[in-house]
Amino acid sequence: MLDKIFGSKTYIRRPAYSKRIKPYIGKQIIKVITGQRRVGKSHILFQLTDEIKNSDPDANIIYINKELKDFEFIKTDDDLYKYTKQSLKKDKPNYLFVDEIQEIDRFETAFRSLLAENSCDLFCTGSNAKLLSGELATMLAGRYIETTIHSLGYDEFLTFLNLSANNKSLMMYLNLGGMPYLKVIGADEDAAFEYLRNVYSSILLKDVVARENIRNVHFLESLVEFIADNVGSLFSANNISKYLKSQHATVTPQTVVNYIKPLINAFFIHKVQRYDLNGLKIFETGGKYYFEDLGLRNVIRGFDRRKEIQKVMENAVFLHLIRQGYKVFVGQLGVNEIDFVGERKGKKIYIQVSYLLNDEKTLNREFGNLIRISDSYPKYVVSMDELNAGMDYKGITLIHLGNFLMMEL
Repeated sequence: MLDKIFGSKTYIRRPAYSKRIKPYIGKQIIKVITGQRRVGKSHILFQLTDEIKNSDPDANIIYINKELKDFEFIKTDDDLYKYTKQSLKKDKPNYLFVDEIQEIDRFETAFRSLLAENSCDLFCTGSNAKLLSGELATMLAGRYIETTIHSLGYDEFLTFLNLSANNKSLMMYLNLGGMPYLKVIGADEDAAFEYLRNVYSSILLKDVVARENIRNVHFLESLVEFIADNVGSLFSANNISKYLKSQHATVTPQTVVNYIKPLINAFFIHKVQRYDLNGLKIFETGGKYYFEDLGLRNVIRGFDRRKEIQKVMENAVFLHLIRQGYKVFVGQLGVNEIDFVGERKGKKIYIQVSYLLNDEKTLNREFGNLIRISDSYPKYVVSMDELNAGMDYKGITLIHLGNFLMMEL
Protein backbone atom coordinates (compact mmCIF):
# COMPACT_ATOMS: atom_id res chain seq x y z
CA MET A 1 0.00 0.00 0.00
CA LEU A 2 2.79 2.41 0.85
CA ASP A 3 4.32 2.03 -2.59
CA LYS A 4 0.98 2.88 -4.12
CA ILE A 5 0.59 5.97 -1.92
CA PHE A 6 4.09 7.31 -2.21
CA GLY A 7 5.13 5.81 -5.53
CA SER A 8 8.29 7.51 -6.69
CA LYS A 9 7.38 10.78 -4.95
CA THR A 10 9.83 13.55 -5.58
CA TYR A 11 9.42 16.84 -3.82
CA ILE A 12 11.27 19.96 -2.79
CA ARG A 13 11.98 19.93 0.90
CA ARG A 14 10.63 22.64 3.16
CA PRO A 15 13.00 22.13 6.09
CA ALA A 16 11.64 24.98 8.22
CA TYR A 17 8.53 22.91 8.93
CA SER A 18 10.07 19.47 9.39
CA LYS A 19 12.62 21.10 11.70
CA ARG A 20 9.80 22.30 13.97
CA ILE A 21 8.18 18.86 14.11
CA LYS A 22 11.28 16.67 14.23
CA PRO A 23 11.98 17.13 17.99
CA TYR A 24 8.60 15.54 18.75
CA ILE A 25 9.11 12.40 16.63
CA GLY A 26 9.04 9.37 18.92
CA LYS A 27 7.45 11.35 21.75
CA GLN A 28 4.06 10.44 23.15
CA ILE A 29 2.32 13.48 21.79
CA ILE A 30 0.12 13.89 18.72
CA LYS A 31 1.66 15.90 15.89
CA VAL A 32 -1.14 17.92 14.24
CA ILE A 33 -0.34 19.65 10.93
CA THR A 34 -2.89 22.22 9.82
CA GLY A 35 -3.24 24.65 6.95
CA GLN A 36 -5.27 25.67 3.94
CA ARG A 37 -6.03 23.09 1.29
CA ARG A 38 -3.19 22.56 -1.24
CA VAL A 39 -0.45 24.37 0.70
CA GLY A 40 1.66 21.20 0.89
CA LYS A 41 0.69 19.46 4.14
CA SER A 42 0.90 16.01 2.55
CA HIS A 43 4.45 16.66 1.35
CA ILE A 44 5.48 17.65 4.86
CA LEU A 45 4.24 14.21 5.91
CA PHE A 46 6.33 12.67 3.11
CA GLN A 47 9.38 14.49 4.47
CA LEU A 48 8.70 13.19 7.97
CA THR A 49 8.24 9.59 6.82
CA ASP A 50 11.51 9.83 4.90
CA GLU A 51 13.31 11.13 7.98
CA ILE A 52 11.89 8.31 10.06
CA LYS A 53 12.86 5.68 7.47
CA ASN A 54 16.35 7.12 7.15
CA SER A 55 16.95 6.93 10.88
CA ASP A 56 15.20 3.58 11.34
CA PRO A 57 14.73 1.39 8.21
CA ASP A 58 12.67 -1.08 10.26
CA ALA A 59 10.03 1.50 11.13
CA ASN A 60 6.47 0.48 10.27
CA ILE A 61 4.70 3.39 8.56
CA ILE A 62 0.89 3.26 8.52
CA TYR A 63 -0.35 5.92 6.11
CA ILE A 64 -4.01 6.85 5.58
CA ASN A 65 -4.91 9.46 2.98
CA LYS A 66 -8.59 10.31 3.09
CA GLU A 67 -8.43 11.81 -0.40
CA LEU A 68 -7.71 8.34 -1.83
CA LYS A 69 -10.53 5.92 -2.61
CA ASP A 70 -8.51 3.12 -0.98
CA PHE A 71 -9.38 4.62 2.40
CA GLU A 72 -12.97 5.52 1.72
CA PHE A 73 -14.05 2.74 4.11
CA ILE A 74 -12.48 4.54 7.09
CA LYS A 75 -15.39 6.76 8.04
CA THR A 76 -15.52 6.70 11.84
CA ASP A 77 -13.30 6.41 14.90
CA ASP A 78 -14.08 2.68 15.06
CA ASP A 79 -12.91 2.18 11.47
CA LEU A 80 -9.72 4.14 12.14
CA TYR A 81 -8.96 2.28 15.35
CA LYS A 82 -9.59 -1.15 13.82
CA TYR A 83 -7.49 -0.48 10.70
CA THR A 84 -4.61 0.87 12.78
CA LYS A 85 -4.59 -2.07 15.20
CA GLN A 86 -4.58 -4.51 12.29
CA SER A 87 -1.66 -2.68 10.68
CA LEU A 88 0.61 -2.58 13.73
CA LYS A 89 3.72 -4.76 13.72
CA LYS A 90 5.14 -6.28 16.87
CA ASP A 91 8.75 -5.62 17.82
CA LYS A 92 8.91 -2.64 15.43
CA PRO A 93 8.36 1.07 16.03
CA ASN A 94 4.96 1.98 14.57
CA TYR A 95 4.01 5.35 13.11
CA LEU A 96 0.49 6.37 12.08
CA PHE A 97 0.00 9.19 9.56
CA VAL A 98 -3.54 10.34 8.71
CA ASP A 99 -3.96 12.91 5.94
CA GLU A 100 -7.12 15.10 6.09
CA ILE A 101 -8.26 13.58 9.35
CA GLN A 102 -11.32 15.83 9.64
CA GLU A 103 -12.98 13.50 7.13
CA ILE A 104 -13.18 10.81 9.84
CA ASP A 105 -16.05 11.20 12.31
CA ARG A 106 -14.96 11.29 15.97
CA PHE A 107 -11.32 10.61 15.01
CA GLU A 108 -10.23 12.13 18.33
CA THR A 109 -11.70 9.16 20.22
CA ALA A 110 -9.53 6.70 18.30
CA PHE A 111 -6.47 8.92 18.74
CA ARG A 112 -7.05 9.20 22.48
CA SER A 113 -7.13 5.43 22.83
CA LEU A 114 -4.08 4.85 20.61
CA LEU A 115 -2.18 7.50 22.53
CA ALA A 116 -3.11 5.98 25.90
CA GLU A 117 -2.05 2.53 24.69
CA ASN A 118 1.22 3.97 23.31
CA SER A 119 0.51 1.83 20.24
CA CYS A 120 2.18 4.13 17.72
CA ASP A 121 3.53 7.59 17.10
CA LEU A 122 0.65 9.74 15.86
CA PHE A 123 0.65 12.34 13.07
CA CYS A 124 -2.29 13.92 11.25
CA THR A 125 -3.15 16.79 8.92
CA GLY A 126 -6.30 18.85 8.66
CA SER A 127 -7.63 21.69 6.54
CA ASN A 128 -9.91 23.21 9.12
CA ALA A 129 -9.09 25.10 12.31
CA LYS A 130 -12.09 23.46 14.01
CA LEU A 131 -9.85 20.39 14.07
CA LEU A 132 -8.36 21.91 17.21
CA SER A 133 -11.60 23.01 18.81
CA GLY A 134 -14.42 21.23 20.54
CA GLU A 135 -13.84 17.59 21.32
CA LEU A 136 -10.21 17.48 20.24
CA ALA A 137 -9.29 20.37 22.50
CA THR A 138 -11.06 18.86 25.50
CA MET A 139 -10.27 15.17 25.00
CA LEU A 140 -6.64 15.66 24.01
CA ALA A 141 -5.75 18.87 25.85
CA GLY A 142 -2.03 19.02 26.49
CA ARG A 143 -1.41 15.94 24.36
CA TYR A 144 -0.89 17.46 20.93
CA ILE A 145 1.26 20.10 19.26
CA GLU A 146 0.12 22.03 16.22
CA THR A 147 2.21 23.16 13.28
CA THR A 148 0.53 25.31 10.63
CA ILE A 149 1.80 25.04 7.06
CA HIS A 150 1.56 28.12 4.87
CA SER A 151 1.76 28.77 1.16
CA LEU A 152 5.26 29.37 -0.19
CA GLY A 153 7.27 32.32 0.98
CA TYR A 154 9.12 34.38 -1.62
CA ASP A 155 12.37 32.48 -1.01
CA GLU A 156 10.56 29.15 -1.44
CA PHE A 157 8.78 30.46 -4.54
CA LEU A 158 12.15 31.20 -6.14
CA THR A 159 13.39 27.70 -5.29
CA PHE A 160 10.25 25.93 -6.53
CA LEU A 161 10.21 27.79 -9.85
CA ASN A 162 14.00 27.92 -10.20
CA LEU A 163 14.09 31.72 -10.41
CA SER A 164 16.61 34.36 -9.41
CA ALA A 165 15.73 37.11 -6.96
CA ASN A 166 14.92 40.26 -8.92
CA ASN A 167 12.02 42.66 -9.42
CA LYS A 168 10.50 40.55 -12.20
CA SER A 169 10.40 37.47 -9.96
CA LEU A 170 9.05 39.53 -7.07
CA MET A 171 6.16 40.84 -9.17
CA MET A 172 5.51 37.32 -10.39
CA TYR A 173 5.26 36.17 -6.76
CA LEU A 174 2.96 39.05 -5.82
CA ASN A 175 0.73 38.11 -8.77
CA LEU A 176 0.73 34.30 -8.72
CA GLY A 177 1.23 33.71 -5.00
CA GLY A 178 2.81 30.66 -3.45
CA MET A 179 0.73 27.55 -4.00
CA PRO A 180 3.34 24.75 -4.22
CA TYR A 181 1.73 23.11 -7.28
CA LEU A 182 2.89 26.08 -9.34
CA LYS A 183 6.08 24.04 -9.55
CA VAL A 184 4.15 21.74 -11.91
CA ILE A 185 1.87 24.35 -13.53
CA GLY A 186 4.66 26.82 -14.23
CA ALA A 187 4.66 30.60 -14.30
CA ASP A 188 2.37 31.08 -17.28
CA GLU A 189 -0.30 33.41 -15.90
CA ASP A 190 -3.29 31.93 -17.77
CA ALA A 191 -2.47 28.36 -16.72
CA ALA A 192 -1.64 29.38 -13.17
CA PHE A 193 -4.84 31.38 -12.72
CA GLU A 194 -6.96 28.56 -14.13
CA TYR A 195 -5.43 26.25 -11.52
CA LEU A 196 -5.94 28.85 -8.77
CA ARG A 197 -9.61 29.28 -9.73
CA ASN A 198 -10.07 25.54 -9.26
CA VAL A 199 -8.34 25.64 -5.87
CA TYR A 200 -10.52 28.58 -4.81
CA SER A 201 -13.69 26.71 -5.82
CA SER A 202 -12.51 23.61 -3.99
CA ILE A 203 -11.81 25.51 -0.78
CA LEU A 204 -15.09 27.39 -0.92
CA LEU A 205 -17.25 24.36 -1.72
CA LYS A 206 -15.53 21.61 0.29
CA ASP A 207 -13.99 23.42 3.26
CA VAL A 208 -16.51 26.22 3.74
CA VAL A 209 -19.92 25.59 2.16
CA ALA A 210 -20.19 21.82 2.71
CA ARG A 211 -18.37 21.64 6.05
CA GLU A 212 -20.13 24.63 7.60
CA ASN A 213 -23.55 24.06 5.97
CA ILE A 214 -23.51 27.47 4.30
CA ARG A 215 -26.83 28.22 2.63
CA ASN A 216 -26.34 31.57 0.92
CA VAL A 217 -23.41 30.84 -1.37
CA HIS A 218 -24.00 34.01 -3.39
CA PHE A 219 -23.61 36.13 -0.26
CA LEU A 220 -20.48 34.19 0.73
CA GLU A 221 -18.91 34.92 -2.66
CA SER A 222 -19.83 38.60 -2.36
CA LEU A 223 -18.27 38.70 1.08
CA VAL A 224 -15.03 37.17 -0.21
CA GLU A 225 -14.93 39.73 -3.01
CA PHE A 226 -15.43 42.54 -0.51
CA ILE A 227 -12.57 41.27 1.66
CA ALA A 228 -10.33 40.91 -1.40
CA ASP A 229 -11.11 44.53 -2.36
CA ASN A 230 -10.35 45.74 1.15
CA VAL A 231 -7.20 43.82 2.10
CA GLY A 232 -5.36 45.84 4.72
CA SER A 233 -8.33 48.10 5.54
CA LEU A 234 -9.74 48.38 9.04
CA PHE A 235 -13.38 47.39 9.18
CA SER A 236 -15.89 45.54 11.32
CA ALA A 237 -18.80 43.23 10.69
CA ASN A 238 -21.05 46.26 11.10
CA ASN A 239 -19.15 48.16 8.37
CA ILE A 240 -19.41 45.20 6.01
CA SER A 241 -23.12 44.85 6.72
CA LYS A 242 -23.72 48.53 5.94
CA TYR A 243 -21.73 48.30 2.70
CA LEU A 244 -23.56 45.19 1.52
CA LYS A 245 -26.90 46.86 2.29
CA SER A 246 -25.82 49.70 0.02
CA GLN A 247 -25.35 47.02 -2.65
CA HIS A 248 -28.93 45.79 -2.02
CA ALA A 249 -27.83 42.74 -0.01
CA THR A 250 -29.59 42.96 3.35
CA VAL A 251 -27.63 41.11 6.04
CA THR A 252 -27.07 41.63 9.74
CA PRO A 253 -23.62 42.07 11.32
CA GLN A 254 -24.06 38.69 13.01
CA THR A 255 -24.62 37.04 9.63
CA VAL A 256 -21.37 38.60 8.42
CA VAL A 257 -19.55 37.15 11.46
CA ASN A 258 -21.13 33.75 10.87
CA TYR A 259 -19.84 33.72 7.28
CA ILE A 260 -16.37 35.10 8.02
CA LYS A 261 -15.61 32.46 10.66
CA PRO A 262 -15.75 29.51 8.21
CA LEU A 263 -13.34 31.34 5.89
CA ILE A 264 -10.93 31.76 8.80
CA ASN A 265 -11.45 28.14 9.90
CA ALA A 266 -10.47 26.99 6.40
CA PHE A 267 -7.23 29.05 6.69
CA PHE A 268 -8.39 30.96 3.61
CA ILE A 269 -8.20 34.36 5.31
CA HIS A 270 -6.62 35.62 8.52
CA LYS A 271 -7.99 38.26 10.87
CA VAL A 272 -5.50 40.68 12.44
CA GLN A 273 -6.74 42.44 15.56
CA ARG A 274 -5.85 45.94 16.71
CA TYR A 275 -3.39 46.35 19.57
CA ASP A 276 -3.22 49.50 21.71
CA LEU A 277 0.49 50.20 22.14
CA ASN A 278 -0.15 52.62 25.00
CA GLY A 279 -2.67 50.61 26.98
CA LEU A 280 -1.20 47.23 25.97
CA LYS A 281 -4.65 45.84 25.22
CA ILE A 282 -6.32 44.20 22.25
CA PHE A 283 -9.40 45.86 20.77
CA GLU A 284 -12.29 43.46 20.35
CA THR A 285 -13.90 45.40 17.48
CA GLY A 286 -12.43 46.17 14.09
CA GLY A 287 -9.49 44.51 12.44
CA LYS A 288 -7.88 43.75 9.12
CA TYR A 289 -8.11 40.68 6.91
CA TYR A 290 -5.39 39.11 4.78
CA PHE A 291 -5.39 36.10 2.47
CA GLU A 292 -3.36 32.95 3.03
CA ASP A 293 -2.23 33.06 -0.58
CA LEU A 294 -1.68 36.09 -2.79
CA GLY A 295 -2.61 34.23 -5.98
CA LEU A 296 -5.97 33.17 -4.56
CA ARG A 297 -6.68 36.76 -3.58
CA ASN A 298 -5.75 37.95 -7.07
CA VAL A 299 -7.85 35.36 -8.86
CA ILE A 300 -10.87 36.79 -7.07
CA ARG A 301 -10.32 40.48 -7.85
CA GLY A 302 -7.36 40.66 -10.23
CA PHE A 303 -4.02 42.36 -9.68
CA ASP A 304 -3.85 45.82 -11.19
CA ARG A 305 -0.38 46.94 -10.11
CA ARG A 306 -1.33 50.62 -10.13
CA LYS A 307 -4.34 50.12 -7.85
CA GLU A 308 -3.59 46.93 -5.92
CA ILE A 309 0.14 47.00 -5.18
CA GLN A 310 -0.13 48.50 -1.68
CA LYS A 311 -2.72 45.92 -0.60
CA VAL A 312 -0.77 42.99 -2.00
CA MET A 313 2.51 44.23 -0.49
CA GLU A 314 0.88 44.40 2.94
CA ASN A 315 -0.51 40.91 2.49
CA ALA A 316 2.95 39.60 1.53
CA VAL A 317 4.56 41.21 4.59
CA PHE A 318 1.88 39.75 6.87
CA LEU A 319 2.44 36.26 5.43
CA HIS A 320 6.21 36.57 5.91
CA LEU A 321 5.67 37.37 9.58
CA ILE A 322 3.32 34.50 10.34
CA ARG A 323 5.51 32.03 8.45
CA GLN A 324 8.27 32.92 10.87
CA GLY A 325 6.11 32.33 13.89
CA TYR A 326 5.05 35.86 14.77
CA LYS A 327 1.68 36.66 16.27
CA VAL A 328 0.63 39.74 14.32
CA PHE A 329 -1.44 42.78 15.32
CA VAL A 330 -2.32 46.18 13.88
CA GLY A 331 -0.67 48.72 16.18
CA GLN A 332 -2.74 51.62 17.50
CA LEU A 333 -0.76 54.57 18.91
CA GLY A 334 -3.29 57.26 19.74
CA VAL A 335 -4.72 58.34 16.39
CA ASN A 336 -1.77 56.84 14.52
CA GLU A 337 -1.57 53.34 13.10
CA ILE A 338 1.33 50.93 12.80
CA ASP A 339 0.68 48.48 9.97
CA PHE A 340 2.10 45.47 11.81
CA VAL A 341 3.29 44.67 15.30
CA GLY A 342 4.80 41.20 15.43
CA GLU A 343 5.33 39.36 18.73
CA ARG A 344 7.41 36.22 19.18
CA LYS A 345 9.03 34.78 22.28
CA GLY A 346 8.62 37.99 24.24
CA LYS A 347 10.15 40.19 21.53
CA LYS A 348 8.54 42.58 19.07
CA ILE A 349 9.02 43.94 15.58
CA TYR A 350 7.30 47.00 14.08
CA ILE A 351 6.63 47.43 10.36
CA GLN A 352 5.16 50.08 8.09
CA VAL A 353 4.46 49.22 4.45
CA SER A 354 4.50 51.88 1.75
CA TYR A 355 4.72 51.35 -2.01
CA LEU A 356 6.95 54.34 -2.74
CA LEU A 357 8.33 57.07 -0.46
CA ASN A 358 8.21 59.76 -3.11
CA ASP A 359 7.21 62.81 -1.07
CA GLU A 360 7.88 64.37 2.31
CA LYS A 361 4.35 63.74 3.56
CA THR A 362 4.70 59.98 3.00
CA LEU A 363 8.16 59.94 4.60
CA ASN A 364 6.90 61.80 7.68
CA ARG A 365 3.90 59.49 8.02
CA GLU A 366 5.70 56.17 7.69
CA PHE A 367 8.82 57.03 9.69
CA GLY A 368 7.00 59.39 12.07
CA ASN A 369 4.61 56.72 13.34
CA LEU A 370 7.51 54.41 14.14
CA ILE A 371 9.57 57.17 15.77
CA ARG A 372 6.75 57.64 18.30
CA ILE A 373 7.34 54.11 19.62
CA SER A 374 9.70 54.44 22.58
CA ASP A 375 11.10 50.90 22.86
CA SER A 376 14.22 49.64 21.08
CA TYR A 377 12.78 46.67 19.18
CA PRO A 378 13.50 46.51 15.40
CA LYS A 379 11.51 48.90 13.22
CA TYR A 380 11.22 48.73 9.42
CA VAL A 381 9.62 50.65 6.61
CA VAL A 382 9.08 48.16 3.78
CA SER A 383 8.85 49.69 0.32
CA MET A 384 9.53 49.17 -3.36
CA ASP A 385 11.83 52.20 -3.17
CA GLU A 386 15.21 51.05 -4.52
CA LEU A 387 17.01 54.38 -4.47
CA ASN A 388 17.00 54.73 -0.67
CA ALA A 389 16.85 51.04 0.29
CA GLY A 390 19.06 50.30 3.26
CA MET A 391 18.78 53.82 4.64
CA ASP A 392 18.68 54.05 8.43
CA TYR A 393 16.85 56.98 10.01
CA LYS A 394 16.76 57.27 13.81
CA GLY A 395 17.07 53.50 14.14
CA ILE A 396 14.39 52.75 11.54
CA THR A 397 15.50 50.77 8.50
CA LEU A 398 14.07 51.38 5.03
CA ILE A 399 14.15 48.02 3.26
CA HIS A 400 13.07 46.87 -0.20
CA LEU A 401 10.17 44.41 -0.16
CA GLY A 402 12.17 41.74 -1.99
CA ASN A 403 14.96 41.89 0.58
CA PHE A 404 12.52 41.89 3.48
CA LEU A 405 10.75 38.78 2.20
CA MET A 406 14.12 36.97 2.09
CA MET A 407 15.06 37.96 5.64
CA GLU A 408 15.21 35.66 8.63
CA LEU A 409 13.57 37.90 11.22
